[in-house]
Amino acid sequence: MEIRRASELDGEAIRQIYNAEVLTSTATLDLVPRSPTEHQAWMAAHSGVYPVLVATEGLSVLGFSSLSPYRPRPGYSTAVEDSIYVAAAARRKGVGRALLGAIVEAARQHGFHSVIGRISAEQEASIKLHEACGFTYVGVERQVARKFGRFIDVAIVQLLL
Repeated sequence: MEIRRASELDGEAIRQIYNAEVLTSTATLDLVPRSPTEHQAWMAAHSGVYPVLVATEGLSVLGFSSLSPYRPRPGYSTAVEDSIYVAAAARRKGVGRALLGAIVEAARQHGFHSVIGRISAEQEASIKLHEACGFTYVGVERQVARKFGRFIDVAIVQLLL
């Protein structure tokens, strides 16, 4: 498995992995799959200090991770939010752990101070992964989202670099 910065050629595989989660899980709280145009804009916004990394094996994209600004106000500029998505067929093989470690290292290299994960509280494996990688469970935002006809709690985890 190789972890590297995503290229334009990885875009469709990333979009497919993400859209599968939009349609079937609370791993993302997006409700509508991304169109190719929307995904291109997302990829363009995730360059520079907010990279997208991919885990690949041969020509297959197994998963991806990204950094996003935590909040738009300048006072939050030293904090980022991480996201990690792994293709269903590649789960429980260390892909998520490798992507999380790599995206944390990217945050460190870009001079960020805090990495925050906002995770659907139903996604226990993701919460446990973050904790295993040194993140601290900060708390939960109760019923702040709605998907699949029910309210969703969002857990907050944080790593200070």
